[in-house]
Amino acid sequence: MTFEYKGFDAAGRAQSGLIEAADLKDARKRLTVRGILPESVQAARGTAARRGARATIFSSDVRTMFYRELAALLGSGVALVPALDVILQAPELDQARTLLAAVRDMVREGRPLSAAMPAVSPQVTLFEQAVIEVGERTGGMPEALARLAAFLEEQEKLREKLMTALLYPLVVVSLALIIGGLVLTLLLPKVQSLFTEANLQLPALTRILLAGGRTLGLLLLLLVAGAVAAFFVLRRRWRTDEVWRIRLDRRLFSLPIIGGGWRNLASLRFVRVFGLLLERGVSLIESVPMAGRASGSAWLASCAARETEAMGQGKPLVAVIRSIQPLHPSLAAWVQAGEAGGNLVGLLDNAAQRFQQSWDRLATRGMLLLEIGLTLVVGLFVTLIALAVLLPILQMNKGFVP
Repeated sequence: MTFEYKGFDAAGRAQSGLIEAADLKDARKRLTVRGILPESVQAARGTAARRGARATIFSSDVRTMFYRELAALLGSGVALVPALDVILQAPELDQARTLLAAVRDMVREGRPLSAAMPAVSPQVTLFEQAVIEVGERTGGMPEALARLAAFLEEQEKLREKLMTALLYPLVVVSLALIIGGLVLTLLLPKVQSLFTEANLQLPALTRILLAGGRTLGLLLLLLVAGAVAAFFVLRRRWRTDEVWRIRLDRRLFSLPIIGGGWRNLASLRFVRVFGLLLERGVSLIESVPMAGRASGSAWLASCAARETEAMGQGKPLVAVIRSIQPLHPSLAAWVQAGEAGGNLVGLLDNAAQRFQQSWDRLATRGMLLLEIGLTLVVGLFVTLIALAVLLPILQMNKGFVP
């Protein structure tokens, strides 16, 4: 069993790390033999449960590196537990080492990797679990992990590209809000006092912005508090209420732009896993529900499970795919062409590439529209602030002209 410790050596220097021991008492004894006075010793699994919720520790980059290295080791003939031992020595793991140590302990106890990974971190997606499970069931773990790492790398590249494109407008929005807040809270009140002394009335726009500036801080505070509370309530219900989760996911598919992107991404995940399962010889009846769970869509997973029962009664695959409403409408044609040509796996791979390209285009277009929208909002906001400052000056000059 793996324990995480913190303590001090004979010279008084702080020490921390992981140690293998039979139990907590044995871990403390081993540390004493090493000359380390333990301050705290905890099972790695316990600390992993707390740290795993932090996305920065077990990020997509860390998981991609882990999957790729594990695929290489398993492909070289190394068993799973020794492969995990090797990966744990990597210096770039940093705090993620505790999470992977907990994974290794679970695997030693007999739990599959597909169950151990999400147990230590909620950052591990349903798609990742499904791909790992495919590798475990078919005996093709190295190939499954390599494909998973490649898919995550593609998604990470797209995410970085979008964040880079969005960085400039976000900086502009932040600066505009800061400057606008300073103008509303510092400059305009002084202008108001000058107008009061001169017995002049402020322009309507300036009065409106002044009134809004007084309540802006309170409104922002209430909005942030409400958003945080709603996030935790919705997240808890998402995890516990399956019917509500399916209903919400179904509405997500009907949204403009977002719905199309979500359909492409869910179809892409479904096709990736479905093709991998068929390539490894898994039956259609088992492949369809597994691919549905891998999609990350609760509605798609529910539809796939329902259609699997119909498939067991003789319903053809093309009709099953067509009946799963969340899937992209063109997927049924790809499946029909693949079955007719005797190359279903190859056609599914082509379909996955098309969905990947479509998803990339939609995501890029969506970020472009968001960037344009933010720019327009900032321009309007700056214009209103400028008018609120300039109009009183012009009116005051006009009032003093003989």
